[in-house]
Amino acid sequence: MTPVLQVKNILVRRGRRFRLRVDEFAVEPGEVVALIGPNGAGKSTLLTILACLSQAHEGEVFFQGERVDRRNALTVRRQLSVVFQEPLLLDSSVLANAALGLRLRGQRAGAEDRARAWLERFGVGHLFAQNALTLSGGEAQRVSLARAFALNPQVLLLDEPFASIDVISRTPLIKEFKAVLTSTKTTAVLVTHDFQEVLALASRVVVLDQGRIRTEGTPTEIAAHQIWGKLAGAQIPG
Repeated sequence: MTPVLQVKNILVRRGRRFRLRVDEFAVEPGEVVALIGPNGAGKSTLLTILACLSQAHEGEVFFQGERVDRRNALTVRRQLSVVFQEPLLLDSSVLANAALGLRLRGQRAGAEDRARAWLERFGVGHLFAQNALTLSGGEAQRVSLARAFALNPQVLLLDEPFASIDVISRTPLIKEFKAVLTSTKTTAVLVTHDFQEVLALASRVVVLDQGRIRTEGTPTEIAAHQIWGKLAGAQIPG
């Protein structure tokens, strides 16, 4: 099976030192891969390279087996959706924000209907006319997720999307998010420090430290090795 996303011989420098050095990393269709590691491990750097939002100093990125370069980078980016820790909503209605990605990609016909359906799925459809900047943290991230799924991405890339949400709001949102991932069979890469999120969502875990991949395995396999939990800065249940 051809990986949907793959990087080879990636090197990102910071001054004379490297920030990220990955010989090979691949994401298979239908996988939910969690990237964990301490601050500065290179998780977000790897995510932005996978998302074609930044370039490595050396190395190659492949999307569905085809090398990504200047000629096709924009086309590839349009097959992906990215969700950040901050929802990045504009000063406009919830519905306009949820439909924004579709409009930016030139998909105007039916954009609002599609966006409204995803808002309903994430439990915020009743807020469609409200200004997005008045939402709570949990509501805002639900809108951000609805906007991402409305694009029907080949791969969803998430950089600590639940980190700024209070625990009471976070737990049901993760459960709903898992249900959507499962029902849509969406391929995803998730950066997180919370191993409860890993256990709830991931099919594979990749541990980074000092810019390198140190180990990988299923959540159960990683949880069995407490040393990797300490290295990852993640709260791994005992």
